Amino acid sequence: MLIKISSSFSFMPCKASLTAQENETGMSSHKDVVTSYCTKVHRNRKMERLQHNYLFPEICARELEHIKKYPNAKVITLGVGDTTQPLPDVVASSMSNYANKLATPTGYRGYGPEQGSKELRRAIAEKFYKDMNIKGTEIFISDGAQGDICRLQLLFGSDMSIAVQDPTFPAYVDSSVIIGQTGDVEKGSGSYQKIEYMKCGPQNSFFPDLSRTTPTDIIFFCSPNNPTGHAANWEQLEQLVQFAQQNGSIIVYDSAYAVYITDGRSPRSIYQVPGAKKVAIEVSSFSKIAGFTGVRLGWTVVPEELLYSNGLAVINDFNRIVCTCFNGASRIAQAGGLASLSSEGFKAVLSLVDYYKENARILLETFKSLGLSAYGGVNAPYIWVHFPGSDSWDVFNEILEKTHIVTVPGSGFGPGGKEFIRVTAFGHRENIVEASKRLRSLLS
Repeated sequence: MLIKISSSFSFMPCKASLTAQENETGMSSHKDVVTSYCTKVHRNRKMERLQHNYLFPEICARELEHIKKYPNAKVITLGVGDTTQPLPDVVASSMSNYANKLATPTGYRGYGPEQGSKELRRAIAEKFYKDMNIKGTEIFISDGAQGDICRLQLLFGSDMSIAVQDPTFPAYVDSSVIIGQTGDVEKGSGSYQKIEYMKCGPQNSFFPDLSRTTPTDIIFFCSPNNPTGHAANWEQLEQLVQFAQQNGSIIVYDSAYAVYITDGRSPRSIYQVPGAKKVAIEVSSFSKIAGFTGVRLGWTVVPEELLYSNGLAVINDFNRIVCTCFNGASRIAQAGGLASLSSEGFKAVLSLVDYYKENARILLETFKSLGLSAYGGVNAPYIWVHFPGSDSWDVFNEILEKTHIVTVPGSGFGPGGKEFIRVTAFGHRENIVEASKRLRSLLS
């Protein structure tokens, strides 16, 4: 039977922001307003609350504009925290071999378990949580920590109140805005209503005054911290766990940089703190451990002991979220993750970590030798540099214009970062040394 389509159908006229020219990141500039046609679907009001573009694509766009302006300049990127060293041979070979097996009748595999391979889950439990009684079944393999943050927000829902460190990794705040946990932006400060911003600066050793912190349902906490590079010590994390227990909160603990902790004064996992399994979820990643920023692999730990107010286990709901919203991490990426945790692979991975830590040391000493207050760079691959009385975007622009070095303005991480810039140690050694020379020339 043929269905006749009415010739009277027409689109709805409207005014729409259309791209005059698309930049190289694929993002539109939204400058020209022209008459076009729109659907009847209203934009999600929560999306309207987001401020500007997401921070790191914005940094990349500004870098591309600078390159167009100075095509012959050698631009050094110390901004977006992207790894630069090649993957260890044992890891790359493992992924290559697995991919080749997929081309054979006996080696082909399709969908895997949404929670990840049993072998990798067990290996993570053994390597990172050996003495903490974390089981492989409590570990969920993913395509990276940032995706898991968003899946956790879906799990929590819009009715939850949240707290974040200030400064903080922007994904925690932006995902909270999108899910509907926040109010509008406060003019001047740039803070969102309904978010508890826990001040974490040099004045309080980068740890919030919990006695003045309003209790919330969820506490996002990153250690070693992105962007400040501070690794919370044992006493601080014990206070955080006690605070969550007293108020019935859940901590979402981001340990993506834990492998960089080498001084022994800071736990590498929240579960090293007694009682944490009853109040904490831990999110981590292979991105900065094994250089998997492009491979995409991470994990989230949800202990069976973590319960809702009605006594039901959180792990069951998170498992449902994973099964509904995710078809499982790439089998090839998981093969690489498993290889990176082998005896040979982990030794190679740690050599990469040592390489970046030496880069961090060079940059940290450079800023300190110039009389600037610089933090991090010891247990983390980030240096947090203070420029008193300055706006971070102005500092970013001046450094880029005069030295062709890309950094990250601290205000992109929240109100507490207004006078700071973040510098990453994820670079080639020759670029780190050259960047240090340029910075000394500009700032001395």
